[in-house]
Amino acid sequence: MTIKRRYTLWISARRDPGSRWFLGGLVLVSVGVPILNLAVPTASPLHLTSYGLTLIGKYLCYALLALAVDLIWGYCGILSLGHAAFFALGGYAMGMYLMREIGPRGVYGNPILPDFMVFLNWQKLPWFWYGFNHFGFALLMILLVPGLLGLAFGWFAFRSRVTGVYFAIITQALTWALMLAFFRNDTGFGGNNGFTDFKDILGFNLLSDRVHVVLLVITAIMLGVSYLACRKIVASRAGRVIRAIRDSETRTRFLGYRVESFKLWVFVFSTVLCGIAGALYVPQIGIINPSEFSPLNSIEVVIWVAVGGRGTLYGAVAGAILVNYAKTIFTTSFPSAWYYALGTLFVLVTTFLPRGIIGLIPNRARVRGDSNRQGASE
Repeated sequence: MTIKRRYTLWISARRDPGSRWFLGGLVLVSVGVPILNLAVPTASPLHLTSYGLTLIGKYLCYALLALAVDLIWGYCGILSLGHAAFFALGGYAMGMYLMREIGPRGVYGNPILPDFMVFLNWQKLPWFWYGFNHFGFALLMILLVPGLLGLAFGWFAFRSRVTGVYFAIITQALTWALMLAFFRNDTGFGGNNGFTDFKDILGFNLLSDRVHVVLLVITAIMLGVSYLACRKIVASRAGRVIRAIRDSETRTRFLGYRVESFKLWVFVFSTVLCGIAGALYVPQIGIINPSEFSPLNSIEVVIWVAVGGRGTLYGAVAGAILVNYAKTIFTTSFPSAWYYALGTLFVLVTTFLPRGIIGLIPNRARVRGDSNRQGASE
């Protein structure tokens, strides 16, 4: 991408009202959260607690996950009900590194084997754990494992021309199979307890608020970079093709485009984004277990995107943050009724707000943003 095209993309993002508010909000979070947590005295009502810091970091990770789903569903028409699996795989890759970082400080004091392996009488470290004592290797796996699984799964699915509800069903089957596999104690991933009790990352104490602030800022930066990358994709000529696939896959194929190739690379890119989101989630939350593979989690992500407004990118981010904030508030008082409330919200939004909450923005502002995106692709 030339300097001129990069400049055009940045200018179009600034002129798009939604992008301007979104990027401005990320800057505000990146600057305001550290100040409220580290600089404001704990006795002040403006002080941001460690719990609030963790919640904001979690919301940003979920926003990145929603962004990945919106890219394939909102722009390419690929409804995936299994993207939580790629999120969890990225989280497990980071968790394996964090478990190796514990070393002899674990409950059993074994410098090589994690505590759960010692408890289960494992005699040696499994081969697939090798290398995770190096942060660089873990980063590589965070990108490769979700990406390669997405490549293999997508290649067979799209080559077989599996679309629509059938594709959604097999993605659910994928995440269900992975959840069952990771629940087993003999697979070497901690069974139903997963990974927890992390000590540090790159030598920095994970119990420190300063480290959590840094992780939150990194998450905000990755969300902003990923958003701009997705904007670049949808504003490019390839983006026009994937939107054409969404509107009419058969017509696009008859025009001579290799539909399967376009669907595959955008699907793989979205799985890599999910892996990054999961990797950023684990050190901030402090645990990863097989429940993250749950098909219900993938369905929730789709609801976030629908509530925010699919096919907008920033709408998916807004939906993820708002729904999860509502979940935090609602489950405090009525934990058993949350899924009923979520289902009701989804029905109401799809019935009365088919464009999501972004549809409430005045049409003139949306049109101006759309025209700017089209201009950037010229």
